[in-house]
Amino acid sequence: MEQPTPLVIDTDPGIDDAVAILLALASPEVDLRLVTTVHGNVDLARTTENALRVLHLAGRSDVPVAAGARGPLVHPMAERAGHVHGAAGLGGVELPPSPAALDPRPAVVALADLLLASEQPVTVVAIGPLTNIALLLAVHPEAADRIGRLVVMGGSAGAGGNVTAAAEFNAWADPEAAQAVFSSPVPTVLVGLDVTLPTVLGEDGVARFAAAGPIGETAGAILRQYMDHARENYGVDGVVVHDALAVTEAVVPGTLTTVPRDVVVDTGLGASRGQTLVDRRAPSGSPTAVHVAERVDSPAAVEFLVSRLVDLAGRG
Repeated sequence: MEQPTPLVIDTDPGIDDAVAILLALASPEVDLRLVTTVHGNVDLARTTENALRVLHLAGRSDVPVAAGARGPLVHPMAERAGHVHGAAGLGGVELPPSPAALDPRPAVVALADLLLASEQPVTVVAIGPLTNIALLLAVHPEAADRIGRLVVMGGSAGAGGNVTAAAEFNAWADPEAAQAVFSSPVPTVLVGLDVTLPTVLGEDGVARFAAAGPIGETAGAILRQYMDHARENYGVDGVVVHDALAVTEAVVPGTLTTVPRDVVVDTGLGASRGQTLVDRRAPSGSPTAVHVAERVDSPAAVEFLVSRLVDLAGRG
């Protein structure tokens, strides 16, 4: 049996971030070595506390958590996403506090140390604003060179935006960081709204893992706020689990059909700030090309998520 791939999740929990962390812990193909936190859906103190508590929920308080950037590289965010994720970030569910202490290292240092010490290539899944990853590129380029694969949930090639008409939330939250990452030579997969929006987890799937054990029951309760928001705002009976799809691609490379494209992020201060401009005229041969996800088998991706969460809940 092959050794599991070392994995780092850079995250801003967030409801779908919590589900994505649980999916990683349920997947034997990867070994979650570190969680780094970043500002985003809620403030850094809350995203960090949420990460610690989600790991504790799954019985994995041994996974270190290191706190990262409190805000974007240049311009402050106009708003966070408490109206979607709840004021505390986990849909109004209060998870028990973790007995684990926060890793004392800044996130970028902890990530650099892990990358430089690993004998295997490390997959990094970035499912929040890209501030920490941009800082790693700037401060520890020798460590960034050791990333085997960077899977980013963010942006949109043609589906428009979800926080503005033009921009997806994670790219909009720190466009300067996103531009730095997408113009770097780090092997990057972009999992954007084009493939996440069609991938909807319905009531039946939530009911399956909620019935499987306490972990699944709690995950279902966390998702309830997300489902209510989707129903009220979009008329959808289900939730788009954006971040879990990125983790799925990290766990099983090739889940998504990707095409190398040149990607530029609008860093202006106008209405299109944060838009990911994807050149779809032809595949790119550039060393900085981003592998943009363009097709997904949505039912298979949802079934993968549900079956893994059922398994994890059964262990609990």
